[in-house]
Amino acid sequence: MLTKHILCYKFFKNKNVSNKLKLRLKNTIIGKTLTYASETGTLTKRDRKQLNIFERIVYRRILGTVYDNGKENWMILTNKEIYASV
Repeated sequence: MLTKHILCYKFFKNKNVSNKLKLRLKNTIIGKTLTYASETGTLTKRDRKQLNIFERIVYRRILGTVYDNGKENWMILTNKEIYASV
């Protein structure tokens, strides 16, 4: 189980793979896998919140950090910036 997580983490951090491909894989593989079991039950508010948090973590891994020329430092994307670039 841990090795799958490490491979997934390394894949999403890999700069040789395009962001477009990473986003497609995220939507098809991870999204479908996470919501497959929920078809038989109902998602609670807490479950939806946890899925949204996980989704933002994956997006941040895919998109990476951004260099801000105005402040001359690296920054992590905010939620608005993540959804604007996806």
